[in-house]
Amino acid sequence: MRSFLLIAAAMLSFAATLTIESSEANAAVCARGVYRAGCAGARGAVVVRKPVVAGCRWVWVGGVKVRRCY
Repeated sequence: MRSFLLIAAAMLSFAATLTIESSEANAAVCARGVYRAGCAGARGAVVVRKPVVAGCRWVWVGGVKVRRCY
């Protein structure tokens, strides 16, 4: 009986804490995709495009000519 009362008191105090301490949620979610990146929050969303790839060039790596694209 004593352990039941102890558990009930702990649950009641936990529930009271959750009821009294309510905080405002300020969440923002960001993601990075293949073509664009974006963030969404409480006040709206923003989408940003990635820049165009500058191109490819040939470089020498260990005596071998290799094409590098950036």
